[in-house]
Amino acid sequence: MQRDSGSDAQADNQSAALPFLRPAPLDPPPGVPPRRACAKIPKVPIPQTRSPELRQIAARGLQFAVWEWPGEDPPLLFAHATSFHGRCWDPVIGEFPGRRCVAIEARGHGRSSKPEPPYHWGGFVLDMLAVTEGLGLEGAIGIGHSMGGHTVTAVAAARPNAFRGLVLVDPTMWPPEAYGAAMDVAFVRKRRARWSSPDQMFDHFRHRPPFEHWKPEMLRAYCDFGLLPDAGEFVLACPPDIEASIYECSKEPEANLQDVIPAVTQPVTVLRAGYAGERRFSTSPTDPLLASRLPRGRDVLLAERSHFIPMEAPEVVARHIRELLRSAEA
Repeated sequence: MQRDSGSDAQADNQSAALPFLRPAPLDPPPGVPPRRACAKIPKVPIPQTRSPELRQIAARGLQFAVWEWPGEDPPLLFAHATSFHGRCWDPVIGEFPGRRCVAIEARGHGRSSKPEPPYHWGGFVLDMLAVTEGLGLEGAIGIGHSMGGHTVTAVAAARPNAFRGLVLVDPTMWPPEAYGAAMDVAFVRKRRARWSSPDQMFDHFRHRPPFEHWKPEMLRAYCDFGLLPDAGEFVLACPPDIEASIYECSKEPEANLQDVIPAVTQPVTVLRAGYAGERRFSTSPTDPLLASRLPRGRDVLLAERSHFIPMEAPEVVARHIRELLRSAEA
């Protein structure tokens, strides 16, 4: 399957205000053919009390997939982790049947455009700034897991009216001293990328770590919407080379938000994973002092949970969203 390419617009006002950001290059290197995004959706049912609308938002030379559930404001905006997609939030969103919910799929993921690597983290922030402005989104509760937590934090600093509060779910915001270090993710590039069906993927993972610890409905959503049809089979909607590039760029000095954090004046709940085992990607990437560095931060350590908090305990994430929503509406 090919992926598409595009050309970045000139750096906008937000990038000037946030010098740590740099747009991710979109043009493929010489000799590499342009790639295209697959838009067809696997027809696999996911339990929901209502169906979302899939929108395509053009921004910064790319197309971004946005899943939107109708309902009342203030809206909830969801940002997924690396290699995931917007529909991974289905079990959490199901806890808010009357609320407008918006799940954005980042570049390289889901049904959004997939430019060639590298994937610098400033590009994700500029993308979300453009998409939230295009949606006219204001006064939302921002919920971000892992990479998504990093993105909504930077957006909250650059565009304060976008969010009235944040729930950061084990965000990838390392301790300051961790930036500049290299990450060995060669094994990610060897990840199996082709499957005969979402059912095959589900059956393959359901009894393996870390997936065996996930809620079945969460794994179901991950598989059903984490694949795109290709030549009679299915391929990962976040290809391994893109996933690896995101991890490799996660500790670049430009991804460090320490200078931006003081500008996040909204109330922020930081949910941190306490798992201390050896499963890959299961320990927390969150600075233990993050909440204390935020002007209105609150730290919640979930001692028995791994990095995959939304997948293991969507009801816990929903409870903290509800608490923040109540306090924001009071």
